[in-house]
Amino acid sequence: MARWGVVLLRSTLGIVFVWFGVLKPLGLSPAEPLVLATVAWLPLLDASTWLAVIGWWEVAIGVTFLFPSTLRIAIALLFLQMVGAFMPLVILSDVTFQSGGVPFMPTMEGQYIIKNLVIIAAALVVGGTVRRRPR
Repeated sequence: MARWGVVLLRSTLGIVFVWFGVLKPLGLSPAEPLVLATVAWLPLLDASTWLAVIGWWEVAIGVTFLFPSTLRIAIALLFLQMVGAFMPLVILSDVTFQSGGVPFMPTMEGQYIIKNLVIIAAALVVGGTVRRRPR
């Protein structure tokens, strides 16, 4: 486990971000309604363009997780993305929490967002390997 755990964790982070990211610009993501509702108030781009930008951003996160030499970039991109990923908990609390936004009772959408805490922890574990010297 010690030998392959971090490699597997880094690789699966990459695969999941590429996979879920590419679904967004193709209009195939089940998260699309939540993403569109979240970005609807953002200026500069229309909501569908934001959806594509977010999707390709996630693909970039995934690709950079696949290579040890780009881990620092992956983690920086991921933490910037997570700011937006948690926004619905605040601006769409009626969608992300049951009973009109009561905390600690997430809806399916809320659970989808809260699970990102595990992704953040996984990224920290992988990021902790950046300065290790190869054996």
